[in-house]
Amino acid sequence: MTRVIITAIGSAGDVHPLLGIGAALAARGHEIVFCSHPPFEAAAARQGFAFKPIGTADEYAAAMASPALWNPRTSFRTLWAVIAPTLQPHFHTLASLTDDDTVLVGSLWAFSARLMQELYRVPLVSVQVSPSTLLSAHAPPTHPRLTIPRWLPLGVKVALLRLIETQVLDRVCGPELNALRAQLGLPPVTRIFGHWLHSTDGVLCLFPEWFAQPQPDWPEPHRQSGFPLFNETQAHEPDAQLEAFLEDGERPVVFTAGSTLTDHAHYAETVNAVLRDTGLRGILLTPHTQQQAEAKTQAETARLLTRRYVPMRTLLPRCRALVHHGGIGTAALAYAAGIPQVVTPFAHDQFDNAQRVTASGCGVRLDAPLQARALARALRDALGSPSIETQCMRMQDRLAAAPDGCDTAARYIEGFMRRAAREPTIAGVSSLVLAVGGQGA
Repeated sequence: MTRVIITAIGSAGDVHPLLGIGAALAARGHEIVFCSHPPFEAAAARQGFAFKPIGTADEYAAAMASPALWNPRTSFRTLWAVIAPTLQPHFHTLASLTDDDTVLVGSLWAFSARLMQELYRVPLVSVQVSPSTLLSAHAPPTHPRLTIPRWLPLGVKVALLRLIETQVLDRVCGPELNALRAQLGLPPVTRIFGHWLHSTDGVLCLFPEWFAQPQPDWPEPHRQSGFPLFNETQAHEPDAQLEAFLEDGERPVVFTAGSTLTDHAHYAETVNAVLRDTGLRGILLTPHTQQQAEAKTQAETARLLTRRYVPMRTLLPRCRALVHHGGIGTAALAYAAGIPQVVTPFAHDQFDNAQRVTASGCGVRLDAPLQARALARALRDALGSPSIETQCMRMQDRLAAAPDGCDTAARYIEGFMRRAAREPTIAGVSSLVLAVGGQGA
């Protein structure tokens, strides 16, 4: 039995796919240690994983509630300010857990795992949840501020991308990362996001080729596993009212802004206005709802049901369309359900994901600010398009015929276990901890 240490840093959309992959590895007999933000401890425990926190619950809650995290001008620097202080403590944690039969798996921000690989040859699989973070000059990601036009000559696109890497991304992350590297006896690095953070062992891309074609400048070796369609992350009690709503009347439209910080009261008002305008029925998924007040809401209107959480994998096949923020996991579940999408991106990789949903022929992109009239029009366009309906059915069939993404990813990671067993990586825990100057957190 190999120990797999998974580092999952970010929002729910970054963490949940790695929970699914961990579950697939655990089912194959491996020991899983899940390292993430404290709010995900319960979800990891439900899968039977050992859990190691990264940072504190208060720090994570404050970051997610900060408007600066969702502002394209400040989001990157704000996120780094939360992650940077955890690099050394998390490195110590990994050092204390790693033996000669360990494989590391890390999401985009798992810098400490990359340092472990670089220093001690511990096998590492880097995970890319969405294609936008691969920073390809051949297919530049869509970004609210720094999109490089695809029609430019390749040499110009390469130069512009390098400029973004060195003058924007490296300037934020480089000082603190390179200070830690100096402490570890490692030379400084540049092009942190375009080159350094990718594991030299293998990069696992959690999306299919039809969603993002592989590009010549993607890191090698890489493997596209397909979407990890994992959504069962909360215990969900039977909901008679929801069941009655789904059974009574035409199929509803699901609305969600995910974990994006937004004015949820305004969002709910917009949804209500859209339903009045279109005559559709809807289910609003929002973290800012009180189920005690739900009975009053239902007495006022039969058009809208509000819930904090419903597993989308079971909900969406019973619905007519999905209006969402552009999280790639949410988009994948809509593809699997075969329903049209209206994507309303707010920040981060959501704009690139939205553009790819549109390019796949399965939905409509509508950028913020979100207004009821524009959203109603976009929803009518999505629901009234025969080509979108046909393409949604095609993609649903394609996903149904594809191998399970979590299982494919698990098999890929298992390939590095054989190497870990053949090639001893470290002499012992004590030497690792002493090398970096103290005990882990």
